[in-house]
Amino acid sequence: MREALQQAKRIVVKVGTSTLTHENGRLNILRIESLVKQLADLANQGKEVILVSSGAVGAGLAPLGLKEKPKDIATKQAAAAVGQGILLHMYEKLFGEYGHTVGQVLLTREDSTKRSRYVNLRNTLLSLLTLGVIPIINENDVVAVDELKIGDNDTLSASVASIIEADMLIILSDIEGLYTSNPQTDPTATLIEEVDQITPHIYEISGGAGSSRGTGGMYTKIEAANIAVNSGVHMVIALGAAPLVISRVASGEKVGTHFVPRTTKPHMKKRWMAFGSRLQGTIIVDEGCAHALMTQGSSLLAVGITAVEGEFDEGETVSIVFEGEEIGRGMVNYSSYDLDRIKGNSSRDIAELLQIGSTYEEVIHRDNLVMLR
Repeated sequence: MREALQQAKRIVVKVGTSTLTHENGRLNILRIESLVKQLADLANQGKEVILVSSGAVGAGLAPLGLKEKPKDIATKQAAAAVGQGILLHMYEKLFGEYGHTVGQVLLTREDSTKRSRYVNLRNTLLSLLTLGVIPIINENDVVAVDELKIGDNDTLSASVASIIEADMLIILSDIEGLYTSNPQTDPTATLIEEVDQITPHIYEISGGAGSSRGTGGMYTKIEAANIAVNSGVHMVIALGAAPLVISRVASGEKVGTHFVPRTTKPHMKKRWMAFGSRLQGTIIVDEGCAHALMTQGSSLLAVGITAVEGEFDEGETVSIVFEGEEIGRGMVNYSSYDLDRIKGNSSRDIAELLQIGSTYEEVIHRDNLVMLR
């Protein structure tokens, strides 16, 4: 299966704070130089390269005299404001030595939740690639507040890979990949080389948070893998400190954990619905409904709904769950208030139950539905 990685034309690489910095928070110059050299070499091979880089806050620690990542938002954003310039200058200088131009792209959650901005972001990134520019992407930590935050660069990198229809996403971390259990506490833990389906068990063994210098632990990387594989993108988690790790992954060498994508790739509108727009609630379905959705390409009908969680309006995106596992996402035709009244009932009874003249037969039409299982 890793032969497909050798053929990858468009590659997104995410590098985390723990890979880019030393324990004291200062930038690891040697590692950054190696990272740039490998990416420049991929670009020289004719591949399109996108770098999603953490490290802005980490790069700002030393100049501000901070010994560890700040907990409060204001100080963190101040560190990001200082560090972003330092980090970009270094990338610009190093890539320039190999004849490559970089372009900075700072994003917030709104750039993917609003469809018009989602499309504009896609067009901008594709234009940069066409012009031979290597985009360097990061969340805009300086202005982001909770409701605008993407949350971590694992999720950001997977979203970017989905938006531009990348062939491969490489996430560099401070761990070699996904293990059968926590290798720091269990000496019998072994590396999982390939994951062909992201099950609840995979989430269960993904553990908790990462180092004090980063935001995401293994769990966020599994969340990223869920976005990637359901967008038709190969994803590999690998150790950022390993020698020539990017080049080795791109050559198909068995490094880290490889997440195998689904064979069917949803078109752009469905990718936006599933992974761009915000999830506003949850619809829980019964076995018959789940079977019809997963095997027959059916729309979601009220009769198969057993419960509704959260508050949402018509036209918003929700998660579809069966026996505790998310099986799909889609855009609803009814509010949570109305769904509570019609759940478990036949479509022909909806008008009477809601006391309205015209209704949708489907709660979620199959054209507005993305199956994740």
